[in-house]
Amino acid sequence: MPPCYDGFEHIERFWDNGEQVPTARVLPGEFYVTANEEMIITTLGSCVSACIRDPRTKVGGLNHFMLPISDSEKNDSWIRQDAGAATRYGNFAMERLINEILKRGARRSELEVKVVGGGQMYTSRNQVGLQNINFVRAYLAAEGLAIVSEDLGDIQPRQVRYFPRTGRMQVRRLATPMARATNEREAAYQAQLRQEPLTGDIELF
Repeated sequence: MPPCYDGFEHIERFWDNGEQVPTARVLPGEFYVTANEEMIITTLGSCVSACIRDPRTKVGGLNHFMLPISDSEKNDSWIRQDAGAATRYGNFAMERLINEILKRGARRSELEVKVVGGGQMYTSRNQVGLQNINFVRAYLAAEGLAIVSEDLGDIQPRQVRYFPRTGRMQVRRLATPMARATNEREAAYQAQLRQEPLTGDIELF
């Protein structure tokens, strides 16, 4: 396995026999950035992932967020957020992913963005999937970053494979048994996020 960037040692990594590449598995609330010949995978229900890369440097990554923005930040700027919310909300997840890619030599003007997820997985008026879709589109527009490809909405969860060096993104819709498991995991994760208080005192601006 090639070494990963500092700060990503906690991400599960393994060798994928099918693709014959090192692979990083991103869970809800995580993100991963690499310049190696690697594949990044995740499973999404109502969550959204942004796949972002710089074609010049080949540095890119993927995040996985469950909720668009914390209740305390709904009336504030997109990127102002407590450090303890880094693994929780889209506004912080997007900023962390973009900053990490830029820190590795990428140029904001050259970033290639693909977005996926946001399924309507629950019979709820909250429509978390739609909120996530609206958020990621608005965030990227505010940052002046164009979406070159998207697979958003619908009612099925997805498995995602992303190859940052080439920009290739593969999406597979999941069958009912796997969909049910994904829904249950996301429902439990969402309940946990709603109950846990935010901590930390760092602001990005």
